[in-house]
Amino acid sequence: MPANRHPATRLAQALSRLFGGEAGAGLLLILAAVLAMLAANTALSGAYHALLHAPLPWTPIPKLETAHLWINDAVMAVFFFVVGLEIKRELLVGELSTPAQRRLPVLAAIGGMAVPALIYLGVAGGEPGLARGWAIPAATDIAFAVGVLALLGKRGPPALRLFLLTVAIVDDLVAVAIIAVFYTAQLKLAWLGAGLAVLAAMALLGRLRVERGWVYVLLAVAAWYCVLHSGVHATVAGVLAAFTIPLRLDHKGDSLLLRMEHALVPWSAYFVVPLFGFANAGVELSSGVSFGPLPLGIALGLLLGKPIGILGAILLAKRLRLAEPPPASAQQLAGMAMLCGIGFTMSLFIGALAFPSQQALIDEAKIGVLAGSLVSALCGFALLRFASGQR
Repeated sequence: MPANRHPATRLAQALSRLFGGEAGAGLLLILAAVLAMLAANTALSGAYHALLHAPLPWTPIPKLETAHLWINDAVMAVFFFVVGLEIKRELLVGELSTPAQRRLPVLAAIGGMAVPALIYLGVAGGEPGLARGWAIPAATDIAFAVGVLALLGKRGPPALRLFLLTVAIVDDLVAVAIIAVFYTAQLKLAWLGAGLAVLAAMALLGRLRVERGWVYVLLAVAAWYCVLHSGVHATVAGVLAAFTIPLRLDHKGDSLLLRMEHALVPWSAYFVVPLFGFANAGVELSSGVSFGPLPLGIALGLLLGKPIGILGAILLAKRLRLAEPPPASAQQLAGMAMLCGIGFTMSLFIGALAFPSQQALIDEAKIGVLAGSLVSALCGFALLRFASGQR
């Protein structure tokens, strides 16, 4: 892609270089989670919770009366916007642009989401009120998983990285659909209609070949505001708005979508996601949170369900001659599948949606996500670190 001289892009690229690329993004997310846990379990606990949950002295949007709500409902819309840009690019010109390319990642993603959900329901679904958390272990954290893979250097084969990325992108698309369908409060049709009208206007601008990014940004903010008041979670507007951004390549191979993605990816990876991690990973271990059915179901879903579902789908696709697995050894494939058990960002996000206003359950869900993601990361790293690479 040609170099872009926009100041925001240069600053974003500088951040990327400062934190060391994909590995740096993963490490920064780990650091944010560790700091949150330390803050929540030391003398800083009161200040940490007050910073995030105390009512703000003034807010321009009454629905967002705390810093925590601003981070989860507003700042995270940028993350979902970037996810939407990545999904659209991959579907149109990337590794998911043909049926043959889509087949195996789609099957692997479906298997990697269905099996963790079934394991969770088997462990925790019988407990009153816990069935709503079925989707928590179904998600994969792209930044975290790819960051761990990047730490391996040449021991993380490019084919595995590419497959991990495509599976995680399909995973994200399904997770967004789950949020929109299963974790939506009572709909307010007037606001929802207004949001859809704004999104339709953005799509029309794309058809009319409008290439001014600031126009789309303003309309995307308007769509987010409408969806925020509609009952559908506001971050879904980020993905839908991204789908309207035109991917019309010019003679230099550039487009508005590529420029936006190039500028926003570092901001999402090095600011938005770590900020979300810091705001949501802090749970007081001394607060009576037990490792009961809820955290156990989430942890087992991530640790066992993800690799079983993904590897099972790969083997089934090969057995049925639907698709060939990536060029890697069985141990490398197992390591990659274990890394998909890192659910951190999206799992924490869904956990907060699954148990609204039930802080004790949210904290238990956090314990399960953190435990399952940590063990999955360590196991995946170890498998890949000592893999031979022979098929």
